[in-house]
Amino acid sequence: MLVRAFIPAHITAFFVPVFNEDPLKAGSLGAGINLSKGTNVFVSIEKETLEKHIHIAFNGEPVKREEASISYSVAEKLVPEEFIGEVEVWQYFDFPNGYGFGNSAGGALGTALALSYRFGGTWLRAAQIAHEAEVIHRGGLGDVIAQLAGGIEVRVKAGGPGYGVVDNLFFEDYKVLVVPLGRLSTREVLDGDVVTAIEAEGRKALEALLKEPTPEKLMITARDFAETTGLLTGELLELAKELDKVLKLPSSMIMLGKGLFALAREEELENAKTLLAELEVPYDIAEIYVERPKVGRWLG
Repeated sequence: MLVRAFIPAHITAFFVPVFNEDPLKAGSLGAGINLSKGTNVFVSIEKETLEKHIHIAFNGEPVKREEASISYSVAEKLVPEEFIGEVEVWQYFDFPNGYGFGNSAGGALGTALALSYRFGGTWLRAAQIAHEAEVIHRGGLGDVIAQLAGGIEVRVKAGGPGYGVVDNLFFEDYKVLVVPLGRLSTREVLDGDVVTAIEAEGRKALEALLKEPTPEKLMITARDFAETTGLLTGELLELAKELDKVLKLPSSMIMLGKGLFALAREEELENAKTLLAELEVPYDIAEIYVERPKVGRWLG
């Protein structure tokens, strides 16, 4: 039996980390966007073996436990102790790992949903297990609950699924332009001195967005947050300023990755694509994903 789950990639526009000894009460405030591209997880279950084995692969390549500690943790919680057989988890990512697209959360949530579909469980419990693994292994704080919400989401109360509260913005006709340039370590940023600035500026951004809850205000607050915290600097800031010349709304930094994102209308995208091609900068375009993740038996 082969089960497939799709989890949207998630871009964080701004955030406030909220730590707690209880992983389900830890999380983040902030806002972000779910994309029509993301993580596909396929789970294959075979019973005709003498022992229980769990294998995980990224983009077709097997990975060791230390390289996929979050997803292994999820799988070991959801595969029943008494089960004897082979469990293979294949995770395919539309965006590179470490670039700020919520891949670790996508892999964790996709694994949790697919295994729960096969062995039994609920959406809430599966999502909570994925969130707990993300927090404990320091993969992220708010991606799982954001990916469950879909659309342009606003995290108004921190915490995992069942504890945090997420709202959504209305929007019309926007697509998401992404410029993925490199990796940033979430762990290193959250361990650094910049956390104090992130907490202060993130709360200001959330307050401003809730007073004027529109996609346009989201991009304005995201850019202010990125620059004021000192996260968006140097060549990345210069590239953002170049994009600003061809887009109506300001672009901003993907949190946390070395890259940019922007909301744009169809008619704006041609000029942006021309600019990025001239600069020889990679880019991608996605729709805003408004549904919840998908899971079911895979027949294709």
